[in-house]
Amino acid sequence: MRALTWHGRRDVRVDTVPDPQIAEPTDIIVRVTSTGICGSDLHLYEVLGPFLDPGDILGHEPMGIVEEVGPEVTAVAVGDRVVVPFNISCGTCWMCDQGLHSQCETSQVTEQGMGAALFGYTKLYGQVPGGQAELLRVPFGNTLPIKVEHGPPDQRFLYLSDVLPTAWQSVVYADIPQGGSVSVLGLGPIGQMAARIALHRGASQVIGVDLVPERLGRAAARGVDTIDLREHEDGVGNEIRKRTQGRGTDAVIEAVGMEAHGARLAKAAQRVAGLLPDAVGEKLMSHAGVDSMAAFNTAIDAVRRGGTVSLIGVYGGAVDPVPMLTMFDKQLHLRMGQANVKHWVDDILPLLDDEDILGVDDFATHTLPLEEGPAAYATFQSKDDGMIKPVLTP
Repeated sequence: MRALTWHGRRDVRVDTVPDPQIAEPTDIIVRVTSTGICGSDLHLYEVLGPFLDPGDILGHEPMGIVEEVGPEVTAVAVGDRVVVPFNISCGTCWMCDQGLHSQCETSQVTEQGMGAALFGYTKLYGQVPGGQAELLRVPFGNTLPIKVEHGPPDQRFLYLSDVLPTAWQSVVYADIPQGGSVSVLGLGPIGQMAARIALHRGASQVIGVDLVPERLGRAAARGVDTIDLREHEDGVGNEIRKRTQGRGTDAVIEAVGMEAHGARLAKAAQRVAGLLPDAVGEKLMSHAGVDSMAAFNTAIDAVRRGGTVSLIGVYGGAVDPVPMLTMFDKQLHLRMGQANVKHWVDDILPLLDDEDILGVDDFATHTLPLEEGPAAYATFQSKDDGMIKPVLTP
């Protein structure tokens, strides 16, 4: 089969690799029809090389048609249409029963001290072959795949793999009072969808912050009050307070993460770690790694006293400096973590109808064949050509 594989910093290629096979009696094989490129894939493209090997298959936002099932699979059949969540959860362990599918005890990567395994996402999360490929082996075939109807276009359901549940969780964790306010830092795919969901769930004021004109324009068209970071680099918090009676918003959703704009030293340190031999780079990032904290610090500044910060952007540092004095003094609530995809599906599915409340049908800005994956990564990383959400079609 053809698959998009990692070969080094800013070096992804489409290679011919062996087809996946049924390995466990509850496995299924899915022929992928659509697969997204996620903002967190760019961390692999740019930063997390020490935790990857050349030839690793990328991607964690796939959907497609079941092509083969293991002998103990009864919940889906050959020919069914399914979406595959990005975290690999059994659905039956204690953590899954608590709705914490991203902490699944069956797939936890205990040798790395991490939570549930993820498709296409480094040794830290199990180094499981990903979904930017023609075929994908999916474990837990009775409990993990999300069966969806035939008929509507893929994009009606594709974002159940990651974007929708991640954004939904970020809004739930933000605990926005009914009719309250929220700032969304970063208007990439997750931030865009989080802003839409916040409005849908009753927020009266959603402020979106970014520095890419196309992202700002797209959010504004959906009713978001936008702030251009380029015009307020030293005072986003001040500008948010001006728009909220001097307090700040009730909540802030931080949807940027480790590669936030404006922290050159952290970015340089990440790049140095990525250029070191893998064993040395892994140790440096695992024990001395530092992220850009620009977006996190802005969130702490912009939220009102007694408010909530919902952290959904991906971080990878081990010694990130956190402004504990300010957080304690402002009496803040902080929630974070990988999205528990399966926990939110029942809430989201009813919204994926012809009314298209969340605008999923035209959410992708670029749909490209798998063979153009390397060019899509480069364009997405550089934020050129108005690319906000790319989707590949194997």
